[in-house]
Amino acid sequence: MGGIRPVAEIASFHAHIYFDRESERAAALDLRAAIAERFSVRLGTIWDRPVGPHSKAMYQVAFEPELFETFVPWLMLNRLGLSILVHPNTINQKRDHLDDSLWIGAALEIHGEVLPEAAEAELAGEPNTTPTVAP
Repeated sequence: MGGIRPVAEIASFHAHIYFDRESERAAALDLRAAIAERFSVRLGTIWDRPVGPHSKAMYQVAFEPELFETFVPWLMLNRLGLSILVHPNTINQKRDHLDDSLWIGAALEIHGEVLPEAAEAELAGEPNTTPTVAP
């Protein structure tokens, strides 16, 4: 089992917002704009194809642990029908994506075989958004 782990293991969080290129891309971009207006996060590249362990087009939102309590519930209410994977960033990316994650909406396949079990914990990075409205 491994014992109890401290929350301090979490360096940051990622939310991966998945979309179908043909039918959901506009909704995904609308959600991305709404996130940028409301939260101080780091928006990643929009991938119009599967990349890394992800089985569908997506973009990543990196955020600090302190933002979890407002950002994740906001995503639950405003996901626009999209599937979202939220996971912590610790020193084990495979466990982060497969075991310690949560899904908002339908769960999708994650190709865990490409993820390392030992790596540096990834920080959220400098926000590249400038919120202008309240969540």
